Amino acid sequence: MILLMTVLLFGVASAQKVIQLTYCSIDEHNLRMDCKYSVPAESSEVYCKYTQGERLFDTTFPDEEQHAPWRTRAKVRLFPGNICRFLFKSLPNGKSNFTCNIKTPESNMVSKTSVVEKKLLLPCSAWSVLLQSCSGLQLTLMTLPMLLGINWL
Repeated sequence: MILLMTVLLFGVASAQKVIQLTYCSIDEHNLRMDCKYSVPAESSEVYCKYTQGERLFDTTFPDEEQHAPWRTRAKVRLFPGNICRFLFKSLPNGKSNFTCNIKTPESNMVSKTSVVEKKLLLPCSAWSVLLQSCSGLQLTLMTLPMLLGINWL
């Protein structure tokens, strides 16, 4: 029984997962999404793709090809720090779902979906990423020492 639990826990701990999906606007009409993921140390390669339902925007998978309508509008690239970045031109008005899919040759695909509403997008900056990725408590704890250090308050 202990051996079985050890194997199961090790399998869960070593699997890849999508940690965070953040997004912002590069300008009024263009979207940038960053998908932060973790993978086991023994993984040789990581593949990433962004989809909307069955629609494939772009991919780093060698056996999948980007569909012609998206070649000039969508681009996916892998960056150091386990980040898969998606750039999408001419984001339509309203809400849109985007899914980040991560896969290694040794394991199953994992994904995370975010709903993006164009009129609520913040411009890309460190502040917009901080607001999306931190809870209110973390944000308060991070800014409190800075506020206490300001003498004119």
